[in-house]
Amino acid sequence: MLVSPSIIAADFTSLKEEIKEVEDGGADRLHLDIMDGVFVPNITFGPMIVEAIDKMTDLHLEAHLMLIDPLKYIDAFADAGAETIIFHIESKSKPRLIMQKIRDRKLKIGVSLNPDTPIRTLFPYIEEIDLILVMSVNPGFYGQKFEPKILPKLKKLKEIKEKGNLNFEIEIDGGINKETAPIVAPYVDILVSGAYIFKSRDRKAIIKNLKNLC
Repeated sequence: MLVSPSIIAADFTSLKEEIKEVEDGGADRLHLDIMDGVFVPNITFGPMIVEAIDKMTDLHLEAHLMLIDPLKYIDAFADAGAETIIFHIESKSKPRLIMQKIRDRKLKIGVSLNPDTPIRTLFPYIEEIDLILVMSVNPGFYGQKFEPKILPKLKKLKEIKEKGNLNFEIEIDGGINKETAPIVAPYVDILVSGAYIFKSRDRKAIIKNLKNLC
């Protein structure tokens, strides 16, 4: 199991130390929640912060673009050091154009689904996607409660992946903790967790426990 701590829950007054602690604790990636205040009702940070983070760590950076028009910002986040760019299928940008832009930059293509968005919206693109991020909360704020209704979606995605011999990774984000992680572990490759990791006193132990759920 890969673990990708979401830095939205970190202490930004000590961001370098926060990142180092989860990196030393065994994290595989860093999940960067980019919010524009339009697609979701919150604003976080942009390419300048991603560039700064890239200088603080060797971890793989996945930029989760919760933006109404992500196509405009692919180059900016690629230049900043993102290695996987995840966009929402619900955004107003045309998926095919976003994917081509990400591919042109030789980055991993990630697509995210909100809890109520059906898997079929991905079918035209599924063979070209490197990562599918299933949201188990409505995006916008960390610390929300996990929504069990997404479990059938996870099971179906795994079935599609195995039957089609496809290579995309399945990632889950939202309310992941010691109770919910074991529930989703049979169906996913990557766990994103924010508050559960960063609000813990022993982050190394938390990450180790999550990584052992395979």
